[in-house]
Amino acid sequence: MEKRDPFKYFKTSPDIIRLAVMMYVRFPLSLRNVEDLLHERGIDVSHESVRFWWNRFGPKFASEIRRCRIQRMRAWSNWQWHLDEVFVKINGETHYMWRAVDHEGEVLDAFVSKRRDRKAALKFLRKLMKRYGRP
Repeated sequence: MEKRDPFKYFKTSPDIIRLAVMMYVRFPLSLRNVEDLLHERGIDVSHESVRFWWNRFGPKFASEIRRCRIQRMRAWSNWQWHLDEVFVKINGETHYMWRAVDHEGEVLDAFVSKRRDRKAALKFLRKLMKRYGRP
């Protein structure tokens, strides 16, 4: 089955959309600053378009960056991760959160439950080991 093109119904080039979203994400710029920078490059785009693109494509681009970053880091010999158990309060109730964290502090995945469930934690650990290798 073919993947759908997420840019199919947009008149603007996918490269311009990617550039605008990445400028907004990567640098501490406002939407209007991104609009001005693109205008200096000869691209006439409204700040509202940049906001819409960020809401629409931001999570997709972030997951791509995260996936590529993890694959690059896994190729590195000293990449490692560990499993943390953290107690968090949500609406005044204590919950248990297990999370996988790499050596730079980036959270790879997380699991939250109301009870301290050993079976669920082991299932989560197996899933992580299948995806990221040994901790």
